[in-house]
Amino acid sequence: MKVIFLKDVKGQGKKGDVKELSEGYVRNFLLPQGLAKLASDGNLKTLEVQNAAEQKKKDKEKEDAEALAAHIEKMTVIVKTKAGEGGRLFGAVTSKQIAEALEAQGVRVDKRKIELEEPIRTLGVTQVPVKLHPQVKASLKVQTAEE
Repeated sequence: MKVIFLKDVKGQGKKGDVKELSEGYVRNFLLPQGLAKLASDGNLKTLEVQNAAEQKKKDKEKEDAEALAAHIEKMTVIVKTKAGEGGRLFGAVTSKQIAEALEAQGVRVDKRKIELEEPIRTLGVTQVPVKLHPQVKASLKVQTAEE
């Protein structure tokens, strides 16, 4: 009996999969639990439409991320901080401070998306990678300046 999974079922299939399973398993477990529905022509057509809509949404998100990445590549964020002799900072510049400086320039980026391996501890310009989408990364120039 052919079914469409509505939820992930361990050992059987993932949400959206169409699979041939035994009639007893389908009628006694999957259907009563609401884990699957029968794969009729109408249900298969609905699944195709849902998959197409989901793919379109993912493409739009990626396109938006690429546009934001192009904008971020051109930007230079200036973070002012106190510094001592030799260009050493008192404290460090963290991803939170970079995110706040970006937001002040009108670009909202979550601090967790800024991939700063370790805080910036010197004056000057540093290239910081920003992961906007699983397939889109941008490089942001962060300039630390003395107050």
